[in-house]
Amino acid sequence: MTKRAKNTICLWYNGDAEEAANFYARTFPDSSVDAVNHAPADYPSGSEGDVLTVEFTVLGIPCLGLNGGPLFTHSEAFSFQVATTDQEETDRYWNAIVGNGGEESACGWCRDKWGISWQITPQVLSDAIADPDRATAKRVFEAMMTMGKIDVAAIEAARRG
Repeated sequence: MTKRAKNTICLWYNGDAEEAANFYARTFPDSSVDAVNHAPADYPSGSEGDVLTVEFTVLGIPCLGLNGGPLFTHSEAFSFQVATTDQEETDRYWNAIVGNGGEESACGWCRDKWGISWQITPQVLSDAIADPDRATAKRVFEAMMTMGKIDVAAIEAARRG
């Protein structure tokens, strides 16, 4: 018997939690599908035997996908923030999410095809926005505000002034 995490993120899906979990496991390191659990009886949005929950891990974070039906949808009020080391890693994650039926947003945010929001955030951006030189931080922030996917070279140029 595996010890369960004390705190797990529960994400609501409309019947496709297993598909989402498999995508995350293929896309991100330290990610896996850990268990698929079937409904022991009929429930409001499904039938006995349907996939009810999927236990999975995304970038080391334990999650539970609940196939609860169409009643609730996701919003940007919850997002996964993924710290990237360079443009190549930023592009890889951004393109995987957007290219798999997702959509672009602003300032490094995108949404996967299941409605989960992701912030694909190069570490250079986080470091620059926290720069103690407020003029530098402002230049970087203003540059970021014009971007969809974050352009590392443009952030570095804004930081240099």
